[in-house]
Amino acid sequence: MKCPSMPAIAIGMLLSATAVPAQVQPPPAPWRGAGPTPCVGTDGGVYKCPPAPHVIAVRAGRLFDSKTGQMLARRVVILSGDRITDVGPEGEIRIPAGAEVIDLRQATVLPGLIDAHTHMFNQRAATKSAEQSLLSAVQNAGADLRAGFTAARDMSSHGNGYGDIEIRNAINQGRLDGPRYQVSTLGIVWGAAPPVPGVAENPLASTVVRTADEARAAVREQVAHGADWIKLFPTGGYSFDAAGKAHYQLTYPFPILQALIDETHRLGKKAACHVLGGEGQKNSIVAGCDTIEHAYDLDQEQANMMVAKGLFYDPTLQRYTEPYMDDVDAKNTGGKYRMIPIFEKAVSMAAATKGLKIMVGSGADGSTYPHGAQALDFEMLVKHGGLSPARAIQSGTIVNAEVMGWQDQIGSIEKGKYADLVAVSGDPLADITELQRVGFVMKGGKVIRNDLAQAGSK
Repeated sequence: MKCPSMPAIAIGMLLSATAVPAQVQPPPAPWRGAGPTPCVGTDGGVYKCPPAPHVIAVRAGRLFDSKTGQMLARRVVILSGDRITDVGPEGEIRIPAGAEVIDLRQATVLPGLIDAHTHMFNQRAATKSAEQSLLSAVQNAGADLRAGFTAARDMSSHGNGYGDIEIRNAINQGRLDGPRYQVSTLGIVWGAAPPVPGVAENPLASTVVRTADEARAAVREQVAHGADWIKLFPTGGYSFDAAGKAHYQLTYPFPILQALIDETHRLGKKAACHVLGGEGQKNSIVAGCDTIEHAYDLDQEQANMMVAKGLFYDPTLQRYTEPYMDDVDAKNTGGKYRMIPIFEKAVSMAAATKGLKIMVGSGADGSTYPHGAQALDFEMLVKHGGLSPARAIQSGTIVNAEVMGWQDQIGSIEKGKYADLVAVSGDPLADITELQRVGFVMKGGKVIRNDLAQAGSK
């Protein structure tokens, strides 16, 4: 196995927007330690090298074409190593002699699912050590992968500094099983109050900015550390007035928000904006934030503007229609007003807006939404958001791949793309909840779980 040099690995970490797993060099021959010659990690530790690539043929009873939204019958997928080398109808695709055959003829095969809004780190508590936080994050990443999410976008490290970069890199190096990650590290928040003299701000939490120069510097610093995305927070919380009208806290002044987004784009990265509504939501769209997250009261004018600007909408519908939302509203309004129906109406309007690209993002964060359960969002988008099952699956595959700039690598089952495949027993176009029962997961040609298939040789 020919591997790049260690300097190349360091460069590769900074350019991690590619989905290419980083490889490392074996130690100089002759190896005098235990077992066969191993590979070496970036920390100098040795580990067992992955097996040599081989040819696999997957027989699919049904195969979802995420580019057309159609379900195809009796397909064969050929892969070598981590890539798909051919795909087509059974009878037209020749299975190479000696290939391993995975029989999924009683199942539906789909592209690996993509969650566009995760938090692999749980919220960092004062009593939680860095080691405990890291173990939780590793567990969460593994749960996501086993649930069929072979790629994900992580939307801030929840007070854990640049720890998400370390996990992303370990996954890319093949040292840890997890989704192909893009990460947004600390996030950047607005400092409405001046700094307290003599009190340092937490370097592991979101970066606080108070001027345009500080805003641009924060973007540069996070990108230099390896951030793929910049997470912004243009709105704070919401409240209802006596007449039932919702009001949303504005954070960054518009020039600060524009400076943040412009600097992000200047550096070739993308920005994701956490917004709930109001002026901050509109500002995010006007300023050209690449993905609009949540947006409880998105209106038709804003949706049309997003289409014109080529922005994407990530509602995270399951996470923000959970019972605690009603509990908080009931406490604050005496049971008079609720945010959930406002939010569901906005998502349904977005679904009916021609040309608006809707994403699947869970917001799974170790509190009300456990990792590994994110397929619930497909059901929510179909049953409460107005999407068809086919469109919902496209949102969680090819649309999310486009958002991440990986549409040439993942998101559909095509020749040349990564062999990221999942399978379920039934037909998710007939019952979208099938995606909550993924029984087969393959990432980059490696079988992560196989509760459905019969494997063997031709």
